[in-house]
Amino acid sequence: MTETARPLGELRAGDAALYGGKSAALGELLVAGIAVPPGFGLSAGAFQVFLAEAGLERTVADAVSRVTAGDVDSVGAASHAIGEAMRFAPMPEAVREEIAAQYARLGADVPVAVRSSAIGEDSEEATFAGQQDTYLWVRGVEHVCDAVRDCWVSLYSAPALSYRARLGDAPEAAMGVTVQLMVDAAVSGVLFTCNPVSGDPSMVAVNASWGLGLAVVGGEVTPDDFLVSKVTREIVRQHVHAKDVQYVPDPRGRGAVRVDVPAELRETACLEAEALASLVGLGRRIERHFGSHQDVEWAIDREGSLYVLQSRPVTAMTRLDAAPPADAMSLVMQTFGVQGR
Repeated sequence: MTETARPLGELRAGDAALYGGKSAALGELLVAGIAVPPGFGLSAGAFQVFLAEAGLERTVADAVSRVTAGDVDSVGAASHAIGEAMRFAPMPEAVREEIAAQYARLGADVPVAVRSSAIGEDSEEATFAGQQDTYLWVRGVEHVCDAVRDCWVSLYSAPALSYRARLGDAPEAAMGVTVQLMVDAAVSGVLFTCNPVSGDPSMVAVNASWGLGLAVVGGEVTPDDFLVSKVTREIVRQHVHAKDVQYVPDPRGRGAVRVDVPAELRETACLEAEALASLVGLGRRIERHFGSHQDVEWAIDREGSLYVLQSRPVTAMTRLDAAPPADAMSLVMQTFGVQGR
């Protein structure tokens, strides 16, 4: 019987081939005692069951083969055809029941983030970050199922199809999905456990903005950025930018909404020295656990608790389709893409 889901706390690094790097890394963080919002991972097996029961395996294979063969003009058409077929295909009942059971363990209609966890997305040879989708503040099992399906669809977005075609010998695409309780973020951002531009391992680079990361991803604000000594916790560099808008939960329970940042906070640093020291300490713990430099997505909730939402190796500097970025902000956008959603 195909394994379709498992709580994040039961996943380990060796499960990445079935659940994707995102879910497996979160399981590793949990066993290391790092604060991670609880949730569950859906396996690539659930995705394969979906394709098989919907009769879509041939449709997908034919479209992908045309793109792989070098038919560049077919990329958009292939992406559209696959997406339309998948969106109208029903969720297999066995997969839906497993999603419902795992979701119920998190609470009654609680808001969750539904995040793509593509197989092999964080390998040494390739990184697919930013090419697949994430959905925030999703409530109710039917909406969670819809968001899972949309994550699967994003595996065949035009950028993802083109990128895999350029890799040439990339393995067959497969998708796991991560479902986590939402963090009502007062501040969110990313950190790198080295200087992402120079590679200096003695520094931690932090980017942060008010609320959820959607405003940064959408180019609506430039986040504050900090460079902090790993050893002394001294703030070596600090750039505070105007942050006029932020994204917060829709009070009607319909995702996230864009609101103005209060005037007194717009040009104020959204992290103080104490919070930065906590982030540096967190980054060091994660780096020690994985044994390599890490990109870490984090959020601080409105009660001041710090959570890790994702951690993955620093791979962006070696991406096949990207020159080394000129600055840390370029690297944040390059590596995390839609991850702040």
